[in-house]
Amino acid sequence: MIYPQNFEQKIGFDKIRQLVIAKCLSPLGKERVESMAFSDRYGEVLEQLAQTDEFVRILQGETEFPSSYFFDVRSSLKRIRPEGTWLDEKELFDLKRSLQTISEIIRFFRPAGGEDSDFPYPALTVLVGDIPVFPSLISKIDAILDKYGKIKENASPELMRIRKEMTATMGSISRSLQSILRSAQSDGFVDKEVTPTMRDGRLMIPVAPAFKRKIRGIVHDESATGKTVFIEPEAVVEANNRIRELEGEERREILRILTEFTVIIRPLVPDILQSYEFMAEIDFIRAKALFSLQISAIKPQLVDGPLLDWNRAIHPLLYLSLQKQQKEVIPLDIALDETNRILVISGPNAGGKSVCLKTVGLLQYMLQCGLLIPIHESSRVGLFSRLFIDIGDEQSIENDLSTYSSHLTNMKFFVRNCDAHTILLIDEFGSGTEPQIGGAIAEALLIRFNRKGSFGVITTHYQNLKHFAENTPGVVNGAMLYDRHLMQPLFKLSIGNPGSSFAVEIARKIGLPEEVIAEASAKVGADYIDMDKYLQDIVRDKRYWENKRQNIRQQEKKLEQLASRYEEDLEAVHAQRKDILKEAKAEAQKILAETNARIEQTIREIKEAQAEKDRTKQIRSSLDDFKSSVLQTTEEDERIRRKMDKLKERKERKKEKPVVSKPAFNKQIIEVGDQVRLKGQTSAGTVMELQDKQATVAFGMIKSTVALDRLEKVSKGELKRETQKNGLVSAQLSDEMREKRLNFRQEIDVRGMRGEEALQAVTYFIDDAIQFGASKVRILHGTGTGILRQLIRDYLRATPGVRQFQDEHVQFGGAGITVVELE
Repeated sequence: MIYPQNFEQKIGFDKIRQLVIAKCLSPLGKERVESMAFSDRYGEVLEQLAQTDEFVRILQGETEFPSSYFFDVRSSLKRIRPEGTWLDEKELFDLKRSLQTISEIIRFFRPAGGEDSDFPYPALTVLVGDIPVFPSLISKIDAILDKYGKIKENASPELMRIRKEMTATMGSISRSLQSILRSAQSDGFVDKEVTPTMRDGRLMIPVAPAFKRKIRGIVHDESATGKTVFIEPEAVVEANNRIRELEGEERREILRILTEFTVIIRPLVPDILQSYEFMAEIDFIRAKALFSLQISAIKPQLVDGPLLDWNRAIHPLLYLSLQKQQKEVIPLDIALDETNRILVISGPNAGGKSVCLKTVGLLQYMLQCGLLIPIHESSRVGLFSRLFIDIGDEQSIENDLSTYSSHLTNMKFFVRNCDAHTILLIDEFGSGTEPQIGGAIAEALLIRFNRKGSFGVITTHYQNLKHFAENTPGVVNGAMLYDRHLMQPLFKLSIGNPGSSFAVEIARKIGLPEEVIAEASAKVGADYIDMDKYLQDIVRDKRYWENKRQNIRQQEKKLEQLASRYEEDLEAVHAQRKDILKEAKAEAQKILAETNARIEQTIREIKEAQAEKDRTKQIRSSLDDFKSSVLQTTEEDERIRRKMDKLKERKERKKEKPVVSKPAFNKQIIEVGDQVRLKGQTSAGTVMELQDKQATVAFGMIKSTVALDRLEKVSKGELKRETQKNGLVSAQLSDEMREKRLNFRQEIDVRGMRGEEALQAVTYFIDDAIQFGASKVRILHGTGTGILRQLIRDYLRATPGVRQFQDEHVQFGGAGITVVELE
């Protein structure tokens, strides 16, 4: 159920529909886009998403999809149902080409000799089913139509006779005219460059008016200027008349051929129309896939039930608009589940609250219409049975409705019809009337929405709704972030704390007199101003420390990986050195043996020659020196081994270092004076008072009453360690690393690259994946000759941090894609 009737217009889906229609090849697909509708059936939505996702892969693949002739001849086929009707040449030609296209599409999904289960497009292959094809009909059409769509001369014996006689008669006319023309030219009645001209289907000779009596024949026409008349010589009148008769006979024969052929087509019309329904569906899915590529959309993980767990969601229309301006959209991260179902977003005007709300509405509606959405692949998307929206000015003079009255009319419908499978999208909740009563009515409505278990995204400026969200299970605050120093919105959503409207800061920025600002501040009171300031400080500090914590974790992981890699490299160098030294010693022993043999031979020769003994001693001394120089390498090797042993001992001592016992720290018991923080948050506060299942906690200067089950106890040592860690990384490096992580995609395409270029790209990609903690990535290298695939896998085998790798599932690319699992 969708409410109100102009829901699509309010969220911008009408523009999405037109963009998809523009990508259709024929009216067949356009009709399907026009009838595209919201569905809450899990199986149906999953099937539609799978079909579009598979077609995206087809468009990205190397095999060209047949999409040449998507002609719509359904009206012509319906027209020939009565006896005696026929298809003309163009209609028959379009029918033949479109039937050929359907046959080619079916062959694409069911290749000859292939099994459906082996083909990587199962959802689309199911569509093929028992769609009829008409090879015999196509052959029969080819027998009577030429490649230009005209009836062939040999379509019937009678047509062949007529056209042969026409050709012979035209040749006779041409020869007669040429003879008459040459005679007239020699007599000076006609210029030398004049040639016979066709007028009204008859060949004639153009002549000056002064000489029209010189040529016997019939004057049929004259030029617009009156300087030329066109004469049909009497010698060719009968022949031209015969041509006219033959043309009539030709038309009648062609009509007879088409009428007889239509008799063959007529009983096949129901099956042909079924084939056109298949073509319409393919055109529709293809248009959706093209649009998905245009907006970088994907098929997210679909959950059968209400859920929003979105990472890096993007408003597609905003994306296309900013893309033309060479700007980037700031993505949206949002999560709504059974614990926190309703999100109350506050923040400054023009800070992105309405864009956030419209992004949720548009993407959820697109998904449940079977369209892929621009979102990160780690996201999970659920289904809702009802989508209700209240946004914009619905003032109506005809119905005597004010803006606020129209909002209340919508709220009445929401309260009566919402349930646990409803998502409510309400902009500026409670506005349009006196703030105090407007805020009270809005809070009363919010209580009922929450009681019915509905989901929702609600924007507001009212403080009472922020307090209600803070203290009510099922409802959570959210803030659109704002840079207080630069005085500009960041267009980022932060869930967990309310936002400030920055009314004073914005008023000061635009130049409102300071005395006006001061008087307004005095009227609302210091408490209100201070609370607004504290909200700004909390949001700022939370964003700062979350960025710090995230970047420190990245740096710690990187340092651990580097240390591990250096140890492995050192061991590898040691092993390599041992091998080299072993080979060197073997070579030295060989040389030594040869040298000994040579020296002994020399000694024998000296003895035989009765040489001096001193000479013999000198030779032996040189041999001993050579032995010592070779054996020194053994001592060097032993020294390296001792260094490695020391490194291992130091590592073991670090592991076995005894832990000094400390007083037990029980996280389950929270007492007055303990340091606590909201679960999932970083900012800590002090417990001031305990009341049954709630606690009063001081977060800086702000005191808040929070349910105990939303708090977790933290030790002072833990807070100190986190504070120390957060100071390790420079702000510049943190921002660079965060930007790089946000832009990291878990897939790389190296198809078409040379081996060395691809290997370098994969090396950088794997390094980044390990650094950012990715658990699984995909490398698209294609099949081809298999050389690129082998190079990449040889590199992966030798890379630390790669746990294993294998081919992608056959349905998603098979051997053309390597899936890498990282440690």
